[in-house]
Amino acid sequence: MNPIVLIPARMASTRLPGKPLADIAGRPMIVHVLERAQAAGIGPVAVATADRAIADVVAHAGGTAILTNPDLPSGSDRIWQALGSLDPTGRHDTIINLQGDLPGIDPDCLRAVLRPLADSAVDIATLVAPVCDETEAKAASVVKVACAFGSDAPQAVTRALYFSRMPIPWGYGPLWHHVGLYAYRRAALARFVSLPESGLEQREKLEQLRALEAGMTIGCTRISTAPFGVDTPADLERARQMLGAVA
Repeated sequence: MNPIVLIPARMASTRLPGKPLADIAGRPMIVHVLERAQAAGIGPVAVATADRAIADVVAHAGGTAILTNPDLPSGSDRIWQALGSLDPTGRHDTIINLQGDLPGIDPDCLRAVLRPLADSAVDIATLVAPVCDETEAKAASVVKVACAFGSDAPQAVTRALYFSRMPIPWGYGPLWHHVGLYAYRRAALARFVSLPESGLEQREKLEQLRALEAGMTIGCTRISTAPFGVDTPADLERARQMLGAVA
């Protein structure tokens, strides 16, 4: 594999407008994410954004930013357009989509998300972590994955059967928290962004269901703990405390 890491970022967040440039421990959040991706050492890293302010901050930090069409509907579309500018000849066959609101992500996660692609039948790879408590299980903001790693000799990689905001599957056993980090085969990303929104995607508000409904295979690597994301002002304050303590 020859990966490239692309970070979609936009200022128009519904719950926390302007969050990519929010200050955390003296640096904008997008710079934290950029540096974590670079530390993984798996390939070039670039930010895909429709906002000149984000692009300027990334450039000032020594990173690469690609300006994309502001009317694109999703981060997946944004990274696909940026990929066309960065790599028109198709040299990179694997694209990692790293969300720009994960300032504390462990660089090892970017290496782990590539593991399912060792199976040629897997189109898209992602990460899951154990759901820790009932509050997390019931939170609609925490996406759950129906998947099974086995019990006697649990493997590190398995296939995703369904994603939901509800606690699935029913019955006794572990629940898995979906981590919004993806690795696409280039052909899979091209196909994904060409597909219309699916029925289940519209119902659950989860775009990965579009891939499953189209018959694409999503593989999951399990990790011990889900990285902390920033979606609300309270999340931002928590990130400032956590990363400020590290700094």
